[in-house]
Amino acid sequence: MPIDPSLALGYELGEGEYTYTRDDVILYHLAIGAGVPSTDPNELEYTYEENLKVLPSFGVIPTFGSMGGFESVPGLEFNPALLLHGEQDLEIHRPIPPEATLVNRGRVAELWDKGKAALAVLQVDTADRSGTPLFTNRYSLFLRGEGGFGGEPGPKAGNAPPGRSPDGVIETTTMSQQALLYRLCGDKNPLHADPAFAKMAGFDRPITHGLCSYGVVCKAIVDSLLGGDVTRVARYQARFAGAAFPGETYRISFWEEGETIVLAAHSREREAPIITHAAITIRG
Repeated sequence: MPIDPSLALGYELGEGEYTYTRDDVILYHLAIGAGVPSTDPNELEYTYEENLKVLPSFGVIPTFGSMGGFESVPGLEFNPALLLHGEQDLEIHRPIPPEATLVNRGRVAELWDKGKAALAVLQVDTADRSGTPLFTNRYSLFLRGEGGFGGEPGPKAGNAPPGRSPDGVIETTTMSQQALLYRLCGDKNPLHADPAFAKMAGFDRPITHGLCSYGVVCKAIVDSLLGGDVTRVARYQARFAGAAFPGETYRISFWEEGETIVLAAHSREREAPIITHAAITIRG
């Protein structure tokens, strides 16, 4: 059955609560490589409950369960095996607390026809129990084989690097067990742990979660360019351009454009793209 925007667009995925503790925040930080070296004062602010700060990219974790109703959206039938997480856009309205009970509300915000695929944008708005908005996630999901339903193609990718050499390059090396740690944050897809499953998917070994790479890059920019101040990130947009493997070194190129840091991440070992068309908007 073809995609039917009249049924799918604007569909409400429902409301749900998510409670997390300081231990969950610390686990997330460890899972994206925090804590090296273990006695560094800045790293301890990510990994020790005293004076614990929260990276803005943690905002993807409380919304993961809100995606559960996506496969049953009317007018949006697709093969889950052909779904690709193409982009992530996270807008931070207020600093994320180190522990809280949050309320998530999700909906199908956009639906575009890319020809060979449909692109569905799921928006999840997150607030605390009092109703104060904290952050908004937009997941861009490519539904391969579901295009051609007569819709508009949508906007082209933004955040292209300016026409000059990078203003700087940051390198950060991941751990060989990075994906095994990150899956404990909620995404237990066997693609990131089981070698046999990874081979069936076309990889010679398990790959790193896209949202793990998203966090690795966020931390590198916050620590290197923003003095470790997690509150300065107002928005973080990224396109997942290719697979990364645990243990690889990310080479992160950046361009400072006023209140925006445009960036891209490649594997140093394979010279292959991991994240492109990415940008962090700095809070003034």
